[in-house]
Amino acid sequence: MGVVAASLYRHGKRIRDVKIGEPTFCSDDKAEFVWIGLAEPSEAELRALQQHYNLHPLAVEDALKAHQHPKVDVYGDQLFIVALTARLEDQAIVYGETAIFVGPSHVITVRHGSARTHSTLRHQLEAAPSLLAHGVDYVAHAILDFIVDGYLPIVEAIEEEVAVMEQRALDTFLSRPEISRIFSLRRELMRFQRILGPMSEVANKLTHLDMPCIDREAIPYFRDVLDHIRRVETTVGGLRDVLSSVFEVSNLLEQQRTGASTRQLAAWAAILAVPTAIAGIYGMNFENMPELKTQYGYFVVLAVVALVCSVLYLRFKRAGWI
Repeated sequence: MGVVAASLYRHGKRIRDVKIGEPTFCSDDKAEFVWIGLAEPSEAELRALQQHYNLHPLAVEDALKAHQHPKVDVYGDQLFIVALTARLEDQAIVYGETAIFVGPSHVITVRHGSARTHSTLRHQLEAAPSLLAHGVDYVAHAILDFIVDGYLPIVEAIEEEVAVMEQRALDTFLSRPEISRIFSLRRELMRFQRILGPMSEVANKLTHLDMPCIDREAIPYFRDVLDHIRRVETTVGGLRDVLSSVFEVSNLLEQQRTGASTRQLAAWAAILAVPTAIAGIYGMNFENMPELKTQYGYFVVLAVVALVCSVLYLRFKRAGWI
């Protein structure tokens, strides 16, 4: 895709578009800087930027490989930040990567596998010149905040799905696909937590360490990003606990329902055992059996069977087995 947008800004206003191959000289005033956005760039494009903006070769290599963990590297008077983007796709969390080069008079973003473009963010910042005039550190904060805000729809969607699972576990047995989905979600959340930890470290470093290109006035903005990440991290941890609880509750309820069914079957088996036993005894071919030739023996046996079965039924009913 290459270059998405490249502009020169002065005092919060876009002055003109720039080309990555043209040398751009900005004044020492931090309110004048170049913001270049690239998506899936070629090596030639990054090498051109490396030459014109004195980007460190190691940072350029990392931006080309696009398989980095979130981190902050300092190269002289420049910062290199790697942040991971995330989105839901086919009930799975898909990750992308955004590399941010921050220099005294330039911000260069390199996106890989990220579905959310920075065009909306750029328009929002251009609509607020007083904020954009703060310089490259505010733009870097805005990009990180934009990435972290993309985590929220993921968490909200998973929260809704978990709430449905929780209610279903209380109402009925969970099916095998639903149980598989619980474990799949837990794996996705575990992986998400492994991303949020380093992202939190990135924001923490930008908040507490003395970094080039980051003025003290910008630290509260990065602290706000750190708060957002920690809030998402706490929510993700809570969702993992809820998923574990849903599975445990479903298992306990299933055992309880199975136990109730077993008790009912045992109670009816005990009741039916009485007529079965009596019928079995009188079904034997013997001449000398009690009441065998009594005129009312048949009715007496039926009465005894009915009485014993009724007593057993009432006892089991009172015990809650039936």
